[in-house]
Amino acid sequence: MYAHLKAFSLAAVLTLALVGCGKEEQAPAPKAAAPAGPPEMLVKIGNVAPTTGPIAHLGKDNENGAKMAVDDVNAMKVMIDGKVLKLELVPEDDQADPKQGTIVAQKLVDAKVAAVVGHLNSGTTIPASKIYSDAGIPQISPSATNPKYTEQGFKTAFRVVANDIQQGGTVGTYIAKDMGAKKVAIIDDRTAYGQGVADEVEKAAKAAGAQVVAREFTNDKATDFKAILTKIKGKNPDAIFYGGMDATGGPMAKQAKDLGINSKFVMADGGCSPEFIKLAGDAAEGFICSIPGAPVDKLAKGEEFKKRYKEKFGTDVQIYSPNAYDAVMVIVEAMKKANSADPAKFLPEISKVSYDGITGKITFDEKGDLNSGAITMYEAKDGKLEAVTTLGGK
Repeated sequence: MYAHLKAFSLAAVLTLALVGCGKEEQAPAPKAAAPAGPPEMLVKIGNVAPTTGPIAHLGKDNENGAKMAVDDVNAMKVMIDGKVLKLELVPEDDQADPKQGTIVAQKLVDAKVAAVVGHLNSGTTIPASKIYSDAGIPQISPSATNPKYTEQGFKTAFRVVANDIQQGGTVGTYIAKDMGAKKVAIIDDRTAYGQGVADEVEKAAKAAGAQVVAREFTNDKATDFKAILTKIKGKNPDAIFYGGMDATGGPMAKQAKDLGINSKFVMADGGCSPEFIKLAGDAAEGFICSIPGAPVDKLAKGEEFKKRYKEKFGTDVQIYSPNAYDAVMVIVEAMKKANSADPAKFLPEISKVSYDGITGKITFDEKGDLNSGAITMYEAKDGKLEAVTTLGGK
């Protein structure tokens, strides 16, 4: 009996095993891995501007322009040496202070950025430029206009904005000839930018036949200008030119009106912003100012840029964000030409770039200045800046 059961049991096991083998499903073959795309190349781009303090709105405007460009480049999937270029913006705040400017410049060098967009102010751009030059890192300022920046002979220094000689000369001539001012008073904030542009305005106004009846100065942290303005009032100038930024220019224009001064108030690009109008209030009406380049909304890509900027950041363009955008794009154009993100390799290509930017055609002279020195004059009407005329340029 036991033997019979044992035999049956063995047969049953074998039968079950065979049935099981017959029903066994093969494990699905592993799916072929999707072909890997090209590897990414992470490249850091520094951006320096004052994002705290009285002109933080201008600094943030610059930073936003650079950020827009970085996001656009990353969306384009630009190929450099067989890899997809991925830019990372490294923003720094120099507080519009020359000492802080050199500190953050060294910080960016230590972070091994490939290039720098900045700084905003001439007073921080110039001292920082030596640090970038020593490190061989390209620097493109979207807004520093003092001629000294590019006159130092650094092969790393470029700007995508007209300099003070181009701008100050145009504004001074405009005051004397187009505005017909016979007597002009000039004030500056004693910064590299403010004094630099005021000096050029004075030279050009005199050359065009105007008399400079007063030359005064304040500082970029001042809030009370009544003593200076009272002195000027007695000279009865037809126009007052102020070399400085909107944070001080707006209150100065307001105080001038409060004192009963009827002179036309004029500034260069540092005051040509919506913030000036906000700070000056009704004293802004009739205000004259300049911005290098043709009006952005009149350029092929300008209106679209302004619209996208508003959608992305919830605020309007101040002054220099289109220039900061173009600065990033010029850097990328040079990388493409060199097929490298190594500063030593793409730096020589920057000087050869010919780029159709938001702000117009960008090419550089032997010093790193823009070849085109066009300047647009604006007038404040009903709370908005309207382009009056574009002068100069090639």
